[in-house]
Amino acid sequence: MSASAEKVDVFQAIADPTRREVLRLLAEKELPISAITSHFPISRTAVVKHLHILADADLVTGHKVGREKIYRLHPGPLTEVKQWLSFYEQFWNNKLSMLKHLVETDGQTVLTIVQTEPDQQRK
Repeated sequence: MSASAEKVDVFQAIADPTRREVLRLLAEKELPISAITSHFPISRTAVVKHLHILADADLVTGHKVGREKIYRLHPGPLTEVKQWLSFYEQFWNNKLSMLKHLVETDGQTVLTIVQTEPDQQRK
């Protein structure tokens, strides 16, 4: 299998900020290459290369309409990213819960722990 025929990993595809912006644009509506290119300070050729990577990851599909190719978002593969991120939400939620508790107790818990630890070490 040639390198160009291999499926691109969805994480590799979204690693580039330009490709993430292309996905954001296509989430709003289908767009031709010319409209996509107008949002970036890079050449049409560079945008086409980004679109090929996104297409190889099955994140976008394109179809010809006259002389223009119209692209649309195919968000299915992003579920893999969502599942991966959902595991890490537990850590974010835990930190936010701790911060909420700290703010609500006005820092009293932390002060109590800091003040009692040295006494406990002397015993």
